[in-house]
Amino acid sequence: MDYKLSLNVRCPLGLLEVCPSYKQTPLVEISPLNNIRLVVKDETNRMGLGSFKALGGIYAVAKFLLEQWQEENGCELLVQRLIDPEVRRWSNKFTFVCASAGNHGIAVAKGAELFNANCRVHIAQPVPASFAKKLTTLGAMVIRSGKTYEESMAAAMNDNSKGEILLADSSWPGYYHLPMLVMEGYTVIAEEMRQVFLLKDSWPTHVFLQAGVGGLAASMAFEIRKNWKQQPRIIVVEPDAAPCLLESHKIGRATSVSGPISSMGRLDCKEPSLIAFDILKELADEFVCVSDDDALTAANFLAQNKLATTPSGAAGLAAILSNAKLDISIPDNSTCLVIATEGSV
Repeated sequence: MDYKLSLNVRCPLGLLEVCPSYKQTPLVEISPLNNIRLVVKDETNRMGLGSFKALGGIYAVAKFLLEQWQEENGCELLVQRLIDPEVRRWSNKFTFVCASAGNHGIAVAKGAELFNANCRVHIAQPVPASFAKKLTTLGAMVIRSGKTYEESMAAAMNDNSKGEILLADSSWPGYYHLPMLVMEGYTVIAEEMRQVFLLKDSWPTHVFLQAGVGGLAASMAFEIRKNWKQQPRIIVVEPDAAPCLLESHKIGRATSVSGPISSMGRLDCKEPSLIAFDILKELADEFVCVSDDDALTAANFLAQNKLATTPSGAAGLAAILSNAKLDISIPDNSTCLVIATEGSV
């Protein structure tokens, strides 16, 4: 490992305290499912942006600007001053660039809009037009780049001719700091849940975490292992069309995979984040894959329980519903926790 892992939930919590749109998202208990208690962390309207990724992209933009101000001016900038006219004029010289299957780009674009920076987002051809519209509404320039997420990422990595800042939610050798900030933002979700479980003295026995490049899953696993009073079994869930973390786990090193396009668009990533894999290979208990049909069934189940999400957002539940087929041991009276990561598109 050629980087120092540093995730501190107190940092994003401190910043969010001054953000008027921040509030804890709900934990919803759904009636017992085959003698299993099901608890869902509902991220479908996080900060009005419709996805957990709001916590990562907005925080990373703000934190970068605070760090850059200190580097350029030799003094600390209080987070409250990011909206001062003087600071906003200074922030306008920065352009953030990213690739996205939708939600990460929206979070980065919102961060740029809040603090008067600029933003360009590369999205692959299959990304729904609804995401592109949200991005342009937030003031971002949208560029259709390639047929896959990996191709749009390659385009974003090359989009730096004028000193643009690549703000990816994935990491690779030599590129760690900004994706680590994104992941640090996500840890807020685990801390919110910890507070509720501690208050009720009722903890999940199993946590199912869906993964694309793995940033959310790794952030949750890190924070759970670090700070939760009772430790659950952690199961990482991927599309069977993109099992990059499962295959990486099998061989003991990060590797890319190939496969068809999955309807779980936000999880259809063929190469893991290096930081995420390094965390999950140590802290996760199981890696499983679900089919597009499994994920659609799970999304429909949540819709019937008045929680609207997508197959990507319901992938964790898909593993629970398919536990027998996947050979996942869930004894009767277990409490299973999943995260509905996004609203319906």
